[in-house]
Amino acid sequence: MRVLLQPAFLLHRRPYRDSSLLLEAFTQEHGRLGLVARGASSPRSRLKGLLQPFAPLLLSWTGAGELATLTGAEDAGRPVSLPPHRVLSGLYVNELLVRLLPRLDPQPGLFAVYRELLAALATAPGEEPPLRRFEKRLLEDLGYGLTLDRESVSGAPIVAEERYCYVLDRGPLAADRAAAGVPISGRGLLALRDGTLTDPAVLGEVKRLIRAALAEQLRGRALKTRELYRVKRETSPTLPPPARESER
Repeated sequence: MRVLLQPAFLLHRRPYRDSSLLLEAFTQEHGRLGLVARGASSPRSRLKGLLQPFAPLLLSWTGAGELATLTGAEDAGRPVSLPPHRVLSGLYVNELLVRLLPRLDPQPGLFAVYRELLAALATAPGEEPPLRRFEKRLLEDLGYGLTLDRESVSGAPIVAEERYCYVLDRGPLAADRAAAGVPISGRGLLALRDGTLTDPAVLGEVKRLIRAALAEQLRGRALKTRELYRVKRETSPTLPPPARESER
């Protein structure tokens, strides 16, 4: 199979053999794709500087199955310039996509949302709201969307002033009915449903719920970007504390 010039973003790259690269790409029409870029790391290759994260690309490849061969790449616009303190957030999202998206599963809607997320990380006053909205959408597209509008047992609408415990395989339960789960207010559930994540207290609740839901899908696999952020925070006194800056 030969595919010509498909919109894509690079999620990850690593050396392969003497002068090649193994790539994980997120493409608009083919989803996550593994590619071999032969000779791409040689000093004379023009691909060496082109194949970078956060840069919109047009990729061509040949082959089918788990690993195809890159045959061409062009830039499709200016790379998104993330502020230095937000680069790890972009890499975190890329790692989530590599870990959770099955290969060759088209996700054109999520591709568009990913593009919007990069723009938001570059310009939005806070990074937490766009990150949480993207994570929510990712869970939905994986088939594990959260129930955010109704109590799971009674079916009663969520009340902003009430307290709940979110049980991941059931949904939100009234706090007095649940022995376990992620504690969250009705206000937090409704804010996540509507994407109106402006209250810092609500953001903290939402982050705990989203993190628990993602952990279940990751099945115990640790994210390298979370560890990198912890190390960076411990060694850089200028980084804001976790309450103000995202720890993914």
